[in-house]
Amino acid sequence: MSNNNSNIVNASSFETGHEEMIHDAQMDYYGKRLATASSDRTIKIFDVSGEQQQLIAHLKGHDGPVWAVDWAHPRFGNLLASCSYDRKVIVWKEESPNVWTRVYEFAGHQSSVNAVSFGPAAFGLVLACASADGAISILFYDENKKTWNNVTLKAHSGGVNGISWAPNVPKGALLAKGNVNAKPVRRLVSCGNDNCVKLWSFDDQRMEWTQEDDGKVFEHGDNQHKDWVRDVAWAPSLGLPTNTIASCSEDKTVIIWNETPQGVWRKAEVLQFEHKVWRVSWSTMGNILAVSQGDNKVSMWKESLDGKWKNLSSVTEDSADAKQDQ
Repeated sequence: MSNNNSNIVNASSFETGHEEMIHDAQMDYYGKRLATASSDRTIKIFDVSGEQQQLIAHLKGHDGPVWAVDWAHPRFGNLLASCSYDRKVIVWKEESPNVWTRVYEFAGHQSSVNAVSFGPAAFGLVLACASADGAISILFYDENKKTWNNVTLKAHSGGVNGISWAPNVPKGALLAKGNVNAKPVRRLVSCGNDNCVKLWSFDDQRMEWTQEDDGKVFEHGDNQHKDWVRDVAWAPSLGLPTNTIASCSEDKTVIIWNETPQGVWRKAEVLQFEHKVWRVSWSTMGNILAVSQGDNKVSMWKESLDGKWKNLSSVTEDSADAKQDQ
């Protein structure tokens, strides 16, 4: 689910030519290219800048279903990461127009890699990976040595399903009293089959990643859903006074987590659904949340002035196809 559109638009569809199910689709930074990941073990890249979608690359390198893809910030060139059931993470680079090569492959996980996410550009070229073996791997590129390095974190027993980076803008930076000179802290949020949401931060002095203490950073130590947590997304803050995270679960809920000024995370809202919820994704401005449900519906949610979250719209596969046929 792309998170590069800040406005709700009419849905449309087109034939990708994948031979099996599509598991992920991500727009690039400029919204001109779409990358798709499929069970047919391939990734396709389409030019969607015009009225007609054009296939410009077909990437083959995985030995199992490809679960997810993610684009790096364009300051690093045209880079795309993919992850698969084959336990591998591949970083692809466009070396010349529409010609892509595999520039790095990581095979350090013991089971399927379920999600990948590039960090904010201010932190350098860094990629977080979530695996069914219960671990998170952080892959980072050393510009001086021209090599990739990695660290692995024990995260969720039973498997990690989702991972998301905190924005690199300090909270409250837009406010008159905000600390505009505060150095952003590298932080991650993850979720998994232990029903939990967990927070991670990078200690610049010790030069290592550590898990933030659940008992201290979550109100009443409560960081759980009632079933497997399928996805998690940290909202872009743009300097607003609070941090917000959304998580979704097979317990048919989406939880909106807000961080208090004291650094404690609380459940600000619990949205109830009729079906299991698989994906959550924020708009670029961080004010609209897209929720993908098990009944093939996508709904859009926004916080109203009274602090309650309202359903703005709902899109189904059938309605998207009907619009395309008109």
